[in-house]
Amino acid sequence: MTMVYSLLTFAFWGIADLFYKKGNTTNSKYNDIKTGIMVGIVMGIHALIYIIFNEVEVDFLEILYYLPVSFCYILSMVIGYKGLKYIELSLASPVQNTSGVITSILLMIFFKEMLPVPAYIAFVLIFCAIFYICMLERKENKEERKLSIGGKTKKIKILAIALPIFYCLIDGLGTFLDGIYLDKLELISEDSALVAYELTFLIFALIATIVLKKKKEIIEIPKEKEKIMAAVFETAGQFFYVFAMSGNSTISASIVGSYCILSMILSRIFLKEKLSLKKYIALGFAIVGLIILCVLDV
Repeated sequence: MTMVYSLLTFAFWGIADLFYKKGNTTNSKYNDIKTGIMVGIVMGIHALIYIIFNEVEVDFLEILYYLPVSFCYILSMVIGYKGLKYIELSLASPVQNTSGVITSILLMIFFKEMLPVPAYIAFVLIFCAIFYICMLERKENKEERKLSIGGKTKKIKILAIALPIFYCLIDGLGTFLDGIYLDKLELISEDSALVAYELTFLIFALIATIVLKKKKEIIEIPKEKEKIMAAVFETAGQFFYVFAMSGNSTISASIVGSYCILSMILSRIFLKEKLSLKKYIALGFAIVGLIILCVLDV
């Protein structure tokens, strides 16, 4: 079942990326914070429903206990939203999602876990494919900028490159900690982890709403449809994610962390973004890697 949970997370988060992209095209100064608020509210609602219907006992000590994981995820996500202001999703997403393979490597190093040889081949395929896509996007981005400004090279801001890297490192650390909490040491149950994270995100959303209100920034819900849809799919993915990570977290981390592959395909279909032949080939290698991991996890 771990593979099924991983693939469901992969699917929901890939779809969420599509709506994140559509919802962060405006130049609003607080777009990233507003997106985080929408996600926090939807997650909070889901947490309350989950608590009631599954009769989960809320332990505030467990929320504090799980706080390092929640903090890493929330911080990395807000950084990711902010990055969409400065760089295209198709360039940022591949960089960010190398965190899954990084997490798998960390888990193997710290827990001295040995996997079948095909698993290592799959990790290499996925990492190299995503990294190559990133390089292709960066090259194409530079060429487009040259054409748009009469042949003069316009440097990409340091912030534009730094934010996806920060996301990758912080999210990778969070997923690594999750692997420890849910799988390697089994320090917390899936129910408790899900509720702790979603309630923490709700608290963040409430605090952020108060801060924006003091800055006289109004959140108009009818205008935030894309952000709300992104939040719904993000929350659905989070539900399956905790169960995916409670299984073989080393393999799950790479499957889940590769959801940018789906978001790129969806962008091609629904947003009419063009993909070069080289990108299709790279995506093919990444998909082969995912299939290998899925077969090994059956």
